[in-house]
Amino acid sequence: MQRKLISFDWAIKRILRSKANFDILEGFLSELLKEDIKIIEILESESNQDILSDKFNRLDLKVKNQNDEIILIEIQYSSELDYLQRILYASSKAITEHMKEGMAYSKISKVISISILYFDFGDGDDYIYKGTTNFIGIHNNTKLQLNEKQKELYKTNKVEKIYPEYYLIKVRNFDDNAKDTLDEWINFLKNETIPDNPKAKGLLKASQELDYLKMSKEERLIYDKHEKDRHHEASIYESTYVIGKIEGKKENSVEIALKSLKKGLDIEMVADITGLSIEEVANLTKPRS
Repeated sequence: MQRKLISFDWAIKRILRSKANFDILEGFLSELLKEDIKIIEILESESNQDILSDKFNRLDLKVKNQNDEIILIEIQYSSELDYLQRILYASSKAITEHMKEGMAYSKISKVISISILYFDFGDGDDYIYKGTTNFIGIHNNTKLQLNEKQKELYKTNKVEKIYPEYYLIKVRNFDDNAKDTLDEWINFLKNETIPDNPKAKGLLKASQELDYLKMSKEERLIYDKHEKDRHHEASIYESTYVIGKIEGKKENSVEIALKSLKKGLDIEMVADITGLSIEEVANLTKPRS
């Protein structure tokens, strides 16, 4: 029987900030980024010091790894149409926050942005998307490469490694079938369950440290309220989204019905075409007062 585990959302705010639990977060990052990640420190965002004057204040975690790269992690439950611009702003903010006056541009920190999304985002059926920057020739379609001096300067051989990288994890799209070790982590993010003998880095300790039953009674009460509020927020969004889609579909059906009636189609046929009831279509033929 699967044990109840603490959500990653709660863990990242309360538990994974402890140096003793860095290896859990390191495991997740290592599986996602396909390299061994070592967290050096948790970074505080200057934007959090002045919430009223800065739109960006919802970042869940910012860390620096052994390569002096800045990793941003954000967990998002509510839909935001401009979310792509928000992560762009966040990565730009992180760069400027950690750029010292007079510092050479070559010393700008590499930023990796990771978004764990629990809402329908964009139009795509995969559950992990990666965004990078490359320069492609408009005439011959070749990719711009670094020369030898630039490779030495940047300590990399790829242009995309200089610029921010973006990872979008669309949790809802995961089909609950873990095909590799990264999928074991995605399964935990979605279902808050971990197999008895996980192969993914960090998950074994996560199953031990994030056990709901290890929490004190007081901690459980706070956690349960947090989860209840989170699910309530998600339900409100879901209800609003579904109702909006239904109302939008009905409004479109009414427009089609009106056009069909004007072309002389009978009420029964219009009802069959649009999905409206015969009574609804008949009401459209009545003169408006």
